[in-house]
Parts: sequence; structure tokens; C-alpha cells
Amino acid sequence: MINKVAASLSEAVAGIGDGASVMVSGFGDSGLPIELTHALLEQGATALTIISNNAGTGDRALAALLAAGRVRKMVCTYPKSSGAHVFASLYKAGKIELELVPQGTLLERMRAGGSGLGPFYTPTGYGTPIADGKEQRIHEGRGYVLEQPLRADFALVRAYQADRWGNLTYRLAGRGFGPVMCMAARHAIAQVDDLLPLGSIAPEAVVTPGIFVARVVRKDNHG
Repeated sequence: MINKVAASLSEAVAGIGDGASVMVSGFGDSGLPIELTHALLEQGATALTIISNNAGTGDRALAALLAAGRVRKMVCTYPKSSGAHVFASLYKAGKIELELVPQGTLLERMRAGGSGLGPFYTPTGYGTPIADGKEQRIHEGRGYVLEQPLRADFALVRAYQADRWGNLTYRLAGRGFGPVMCMAARHAIAQVDDLLPLGSIAPEAVVTPGIFVARVVRKDNHG
């Protein structure tokens, strides 16, 4: 019997080891898996590469991981969001690496990784420092940069509902990066508001099929 429901948040993140690459969903706080991120902080994994749109705000979730010295590198689009003082301090002190990726390019790199595709050309970033060290070429008078598919060992995502097979729905803008991150990660872990009986989610309402999800856990299940 397929049952991907974890007994607790701590069990859901137990397999994330030192040096892992972890995608974390969210646009600011919308779609951010706060409880899973805090469980990862308590779990103790270090030297992580975090792939996310932002680099944490305030003192919780991603910012708490950064403040604890657990993150070696950030791959993100917008590290200077309001309240991102933890990342800013670490970066200025040379204590963390940063790979800056335009938002559309970040999504397309993950989509390519999750779809089993190879590198692709994009005009975004051509002729700027973003393109340094990358192949660039002109096609029909327009400049393009060659970008690589992006995959990760794990993804932590926030969804709305799930069943025991791992089928996921999302709520409004909380959908965000979640579906593409589930595809691009080897092991996707979703925190959800509600766990529903199998068959309760209509097939046409499923956004992320369970084949892309390794674990689901209620966000309030601390074990």
C-alpha cells in the first residue's frame, strides 16, 4: 500500500544530509514551507545549498537557517528583499556564496531539470555580469545566454491538500514555485494544511501528481 504520509515534520526531513541541495518554495512568505524549514533547522543538516526565490526575511524560516550557519550557498533571484538582514550580513562578511539567477531563468532551469531536458538559450542576462563565464551567441540579431538545467537533492514545498499517494493541490498564489520544484528535486517533501482520504481530490484538481512527491506531512504535526 502506497502511503507517503510522514509521522511528523522531523521524520519528513530526517533524510536531508550535510551538503545537500534543497529547493524551498515561496515568493516572500507566500507558499513558504515555514514549518518544514524549522524542522530542517532542528534536524541539524549543514553546508546546505538552498535554491529559492528569496534569501530569507526577518529571523524565521530561511533566515533562521542562515543565521545558524547551516547554509553554504544561496541560489536565488532576490536576495535583498525587505528584512533580508541576515543574508546581507553573511554575504558582506564573506561567509556565504551567492548565485544570482533571474526569476524567469530560475523557473526555466528547474523546469528543464524536472523534464529531463538539456541546456537552453535565453536572452535574459545577455551582455551583463549574469552571463559571465557562460556561452553567449547571436541569433537573428539578438543575443542569448546558454543556461543549464537545475536539479536538487530535495525540495521543501508548501501545498494546501494532499492524499496518502502524495497528490497535491495548492491555494491561490501559494502555488508559486511548488510544482516545478517537486519535478526538479529527487525527493520532494510537502507540508500541507489538510490530509484527505484517497479519492477525495478530483483528478482534474491535482496540480502536482504524487509520482513527483516523496513525503507529505501536516504542517502542525510536530510528533
